[in-house]
Amino acid sequence: MLDPRLSIINEKLSEIKKIIVISSGKGGVGKSLIASTMALLFAKEGFKTGLLDLDFTSPTTHVVLNAKNLKPKEDKGIVPPEIYGVKYMSLIFYLGDQISPLRGSELSNALLEILAVTQWGGLDILLIDMPPGISDLMLDVLKYMRDANFLIVTSSSKMSFETVRKLLMLLKDLNVVVIGVIENIKMADSTYIKREVEALGESFLGEIHFDEKLEETLGKIEKLLETNFAKEVENISIRVKEICMGELQKKKMGRKIM
Repeated sequence: MLDPRLSIINEKLSEIKKIIVISSGKGGVGKSLIASTMALLFAKEGFKTGLLDLDFTSPTTHVVLNAKNLKPKEDKGIVPPEIYGVKYMSLIFYLGDQISPLRGSELSNALLEILAVTQWGGLDILLIDMPPGISDLMLDVLKYMRDANFLIVTSSSKMSFETVRKLLMLLKDLNVVVIGVIENIKMADSTYIKREVEALGESFLGEIHFDEKLEETLGKIEKLLETNFAKEVENISIRVKEICMGELQKKKMGRKIM
């Protein structure tokens, strides 16, 4: 039997111009920090921006945003609170510091529920912070959010990139649009990641160098956006915006032709 939430989800996602899933092969590569910072930068530029933390078991974007004390409102669903112009949604609002060990079917149900009840309204961009790896949740996102584009984050580590390689191969096999790959926490002068990404036929979007002052700015938005890290994320977000806006323009032209 078809889940009735699916039609609701399709209707709500239709109000979002661009969905960008930020993913990685391994944890600890700074994916959540990049997702949060990029959302803040897009909002600062005037885009209607949303950020959805889908790391159900160990969400961390609220730490970056200092958003733990925010609360969604209920109005024919759940209305995400705003922080610095970003509409933000995370299970942290309901779980607090409790552990949430979810199995496959429970993860799928949690995803369907949060997509069905969240009232994003019209957005230019919705950024989704995924848990690391190729999991049931990843496969469900690919199933239920078919128009989503992927932005992949890796560290400079060869082990980190090997997991990313598998993720990129999966996305390519499924004909999923990959915007490109970001190399984060870069410390050595090496072109290894760039060469490997381009050898796979994907776009290398740029490097983000290790910033020793970054940790002390977490939860302090103004200071975070002044870091070298944020400046390098901004350079990459410009490329992401150009790619995404170009695709949106093509879609508009396609609709006119049809």
